[in-house]
Amino acid sequence: MITPQQFLSGRQFLLCEVLNVFPLEQCQNEITMIPAVEKFRCNRCSNTKRYLFATHACGKCGRLCTYCRNCIQMGKASECERIVLWNASPFQKEPPAAPILQWQGSLSPPQQRASAALIQSIDSKRSILIHAVCGAGKTEILFPAIENALQHALRVCIATPRRDVVQELAPRLKRAFPTSEIESLYGGSEDRLPHAHVTIATTHQLIRFREAFDVMIIDEVDAFPYAADHALQKAAQHARKKNSTLIYLSATPSRKIKTDQTVKIPARFHGHPLPVPKTKWLGNWRKSLLKKKVDPILLKWLTIHPKALVFMPDIESMEIYADLLDVPFVHSADPDRGQKVQAFREGRHQVMLTTTILERGVTFPGVEVAVVGAGDPVFTEAALVQIAGRVGRDPAKPHGDVTLFHTGLTDAIVKAQRHIVLMNKEAQKLGYLK
Repeated sequence: MITPQQFLSGRQFLLCEVLNVFPLEQCQNEITMIPAVEKFRCNRCSNTKRYLFATHACGKCGRLCTYCRNCIQMGKASECERIVLWNASPFQKEPPAAPILQWQGSLSPPQQRASAALIQSIDSKRSILIHAVCGAGKTEILFPAIENALQHALRVCIATPRRDVVQELAPRLKRAFPTSEIESLYGGSEDRLPHAHVTIATTHQLIRFREAFDVMIIDEVDAFPYAADHALQKAAQHARKKNSTLIYLSATPSRKIKTDQTVKIPARFHGHPLPVPKTKWLGNWRKSLLKKKVDPILLKWLTIHPKALVFMPDIESMEIYADLLDVPFVHSADPDRGQKVQAFREGRHQVMLTTTILERGVTFPGVEVAVVGAGDPVFTEAALVQIAGRVGRDPAKPHGDVTLFHTGLTDAIVKAQRHIVLMNKEAQKLGYLK
């Protein structure tokens, strides 16, 4: 049976959520309650933007009551609601049974160097950025560091902006750490535990935590929406303990990221170079779309590349293309996204259309990539680098085609190509390429 200490330690729940689990009489002297919203400030998600609040006639308190729209998906935080905080000794979980790490793989020399730096950062409670190219094996680099943390009874969180990445990471972590309790948190997930050894979550889910984690790992730190949302960044800070380690991972980090140390890995774990995107003129593809036609150049590319992920700049054009090609498509609001992605990964579909929602953090063995309308502003340099990184990740097929179909070269296209070429040159210079 779950105790109040297990349930509340390191968390921040609305009072109504707590009362659904147990009566407060069990822990009256061990909790603090604060207003969920006061003076246009949300004490749960730290939102202070006026336009993200709303006032309504509240059926609970019987008056005009202001609530936060920024975190409404987590339950309504309002002026008449309270946040329950645990103020007694925190719950301490025993380390998992040995052997904690049961991964049978091995790390390349650059991976080993990064992994050693991560362990040192955990021991010294210092922040670190791992700047590693797409396909460098960032997840595997984390394994020894997570093992080290769990051996010392430290609580670990891996947070990422995208639900798809959580869904891909969770089974890999469970295979590597079979004796550890591992939970995955995203909207609609059922894999929730009261106090797991390792928590894998979307950055939105961090809003429910407060001073919970000894090691906070933020994967794809430059990705939307985390990079552009100060409330999510504050949530990540609040979810960490005051004396904790912060680890950032990214293939395309912003220069704004400041840490105590940066470790760069310019090569993929299998030692083959990154695929450099090719460019191909597509012409007025949107005009062809109005005539319900797919440009013959793209059709020819799809014929030559049977397993393909095709990126589109917007949902509307993607839906028309999907209908014309009779293939599945996914976007952020697609309720069946998880099932479609898994079907594509398992080879039940050979072609899939997507928005930039799948630009990073997911692996599809043997896939090749096309970008339609690559000059659209949605395809930034970082996005194109990440998109190219979906190709050639499998050691059995380390090469592949990335084609950017455009109606005119943009700075983003040119810079993305240059970025990848320079990374390959650096890896070659360091002797990391085969």
